[in-house]
Amino acid sequence: MTDFRTERDSMGEVRLPAQAYYGAQTQRAVENFPISDQTLPSELIHAMGLVKWAAASANRDLGLLTGSGNNPLSDSQVEALLAACREVAAGRLDDQFPIDVYQTGSGTSSNMNANEVIANRAIELAGGDRFAIEKPIHPNDHVNMGQSTNDTFPTAIHVAVGVAVHSELIPALKQAAKLLSQKADQWQGILKIGRTHLADATPLSLGQEIGGLARQLELSVERARRALEAILELPVGGTAVGSGINTHREFGGRVAQLLADETGVPFVEAVNHFEGNAQRDGLVEAHGQLRAVATTLFNVANNIRWLGSGPRCGFYEVKIPDLQPGSSIMPGKVNPVMSEALMQAAARVMGNDQTIAVSGAAGGQFQLNIMMPVMGQAILESVRLLAGATRAFAERCLEGLEANPEACEAAVEQSLSLVTGLNPYIGYEKAAALAKEAFKTGKTIRELCCEQQVLPEEKLTEALDPWRMTKPVE
Repeated sequence: MTDFRTERDSMGEVRLPAQAYYGAQTQRAVENFPISDQTLPSELIHAMGLVKWAAASANRDLGLLTGSGNNPLSDSQVEALLAACREVAAGRLDDQFPIDVYQTGSGTSSNMNANEVIANRAIELAGGDRFAIEKPIHPNDHVNMGQSTNDTFPTAIHVAVGVAVHSELIPALKQAAKLLSQKADQWQGILKIGRTHLADATPLSLGQEIGGLARQLELSVERARRALEAILELPVGGTAVGSGINTHREFGGRVAQLLADETGVPFVEAVNHFEGNAQRDGLVEAHGQLRAVATTLFNVANNIRWLGSGPRCGFYEVKIPDLQPGSSIMPGKVNPVMSEALMQAAARVMGNDQTIAVSGAAGGQFQLNIMMPVMGQAILESVRLLAGATRAFAERCLEGLEANPEACEAAVEQSLSLVTGLNPYIGYEKAAALAKEAFKTGKTIRELCCEQQVLPEEKLTEALDPWRMTKPVE
């Protein structure tokens, strides 16, 4: 057995690995694009398999694969074709997709990679010789029937993103929001000092503060849902330029419905196939929502990091779980590693947004966007990073997060901002003077007020009650 075999395509002969399921067009792309050693994301490969399965199912149901057209298939060959598509969708043939992400901008190389792999595997499943020159199940005539790269490749991107957001990102965000909301409920009775500009501000409860972070995450769930909504329209059925040449008029709608039924994501056929083929505005919009989610996650993680700073020389108002030694030189040091990991992931997503925006704006001319592979890679990386980092942060940090009531309450009486409660009684200017004197002398606001008899004792107690400052005047 030799290590290589020779195949022929429309441009001539090509030498490729002997046992590869892919064919000549894939090998040409491998040789043309030795750029990054990064292949398509696995989620996109699996989505391509699923799209090919839906396309073959629609063509079967429309009687096109087994009809009287060019080289009709038998029922057993159609079943083999569907089974091969399923294997790609299940990730069993990932190693047969060797093409670099940085390739032809439409994704034609990867579409033909899928067509070749599915055709050859289907031939094998049907009991035929996949190395035969004449292909009984043809990559173009059968696997790619009624399709063009220009509509099926962006469809696969939308499907991959939709499934990932639906099944990975939204559940991770919900989990984190729920955990923080539970902590907020538990900590409503813990008084602490507020901070604006990193300077002392008026009191609030730790529960109120954490509740604000929980609400940020709840809103992130809604933003993730809006990201999903932005990519529900599928271009499939538009073929080359949006006109639907060489496909059945019902094909696009049937494929979209099959994909919706299979994934649980409510995909629909594009309202206008010329827009659906030509522009990737939906991906730009979806990633814009992901960027907003990343901004929120960065902020939440950073706030938790600050609140847990210490343990002796920082705020230390919450206790972050100890997960690993934090220093190679300082014994006993423990760092907020889960916050830092999430912040890094969020930063990468913000960078990916620039790639998506430039690709969407500059890559779409006339009937095609020619930046689709990198757009698919960037947005799927963003979803993967956000989902994975959020899940880890929730499970390894938020779940074990504890309050430190002593540290929270110790700073309240020392805060100069308690003087704000005197504003309705003595006015802003006199209150400001008291604050400055308290800072200069090291006395508390309450001590100064008692010395100077600023208010009667009963009124002073009411005015300087920190819990009274945590809600509007009734």
